[in-house]
Amino acid sequence: MVETETYTIEAPNGDVEEIELPEGLADVFTEQGESPTSVVGDLLVQSFAQQAHGVVHHGQGETPADLEALNEKMEELFEERFGVSLSEAMGHSH
Repeated sequence: MVETETYTIEAPNGDVEEIELPEGLADVFTEQGESPTSVVGDLLVQSFAQQAHGVVHHGQGETPADLEALNEKMEELFEERFGVSLSEAMGHSH
């Protein structure tokens, strides 16, 4: 049986969420010198960027301006973290 390991996320307001993953799963995605915690953070950033992009660029109907601004900022944060634009990473441009 595979054990689990817990990663903790803390919000600016102090709320805490614990995420359980199968032990060693984050290690599968690490590169030399990279920590599993960094990989978990990378995947979190990637997920939010993809979700925001999907809502803004592939959603049905009109997108609120505040969501467009949030998406733009998320795409900036993605590029800062990974050194490549989200569009490039996804293999298309928008």
